[in-house]
Amino acid sequence: MFRHRDKGRTYAHNIRLASLLSAVAGIVNIVGVLSVHTLTTNVTGHFAFFSEGLFLKDDRLALLSILYVACFFIGAFIANTCMELTSKQTVHFSYILPITLECILLTGVSLSSCFMEQADISVACLLLFAMGLQNALVTKVSGSVVRTTHLTGLFTDLGIELSQLFFYKKLHERNRLRKAILLKIVIIGGFFIGGIIGASLYGRYAMKTLLLPVAILMIALYYDRLRLGYYRYKRKLHDHYRTFLLLFVL
Repeated sequence: MFRHRDKGRTYAHNIRLASLLSAVAGIVNIVGVLSVHTLTTNVTGHFAFFSEGLFLKDDRLALLSILYVACFFIGAFIANTCMELTSKQTVHFSYILPITLECILLTGVSLSSCFMEQADISVACLLLFAMGLQNALVTKVSGSVVRTTHLTGLFTDLGIELSQLFFYKKLHERNRLRKAILLKIVIIGGFFIGGIIGASLYGRYAMKTLLLPVAILMIALYYDRLRLGYYRYKRKLHDHYRTFLLLFVL
């Protein structure tokens, strides 16, 4: 899911990546909205709040908006820096450090409810930082094909591609469009489903709801190893079966 890059990466890899990590983004987003009343998966709205702060001469709102944007930006910067530094030694495992850091951040935020009565600005900053990490990681791994933390561009591209279906008649063009449309529907659906699940769990578990995206990230992290181990075990079992049959026949 993560370890394949460039020509070794397939459409199926991107579908798996999109479905899991868009659900993570959906859960984180709704937890941010319900706990600190802040969007934590993108920064578009924060630029509007910054402008509003300037208009209302509300220095706190303006500075807070810039802080949120900076947290997302720094997360993206650190994710790519980690991947560039580690890819020179082991390109297949360059994604481990950003995902591990995201898991640590989300776990820390989820457990912070044990020490604070109400979520504050630091929670929003950490969630934005984590989503900056994830967005940069997914963008880098998928070659800018998959983006899981915001939907504006996805709906734009989806509208364009659905329109193109009426005009593109060649079989290979229509197949390409259908794959692109399905990928975007998977991301959008994953984000929505994640949001619904997160909202349902938040009433009972509050910030501890973030342990669910941590579990999803761990599944995504070890998916390739588990799948490889399964195929090795299956091949070994098949070889033992063939050996047994040969001995039985002889």
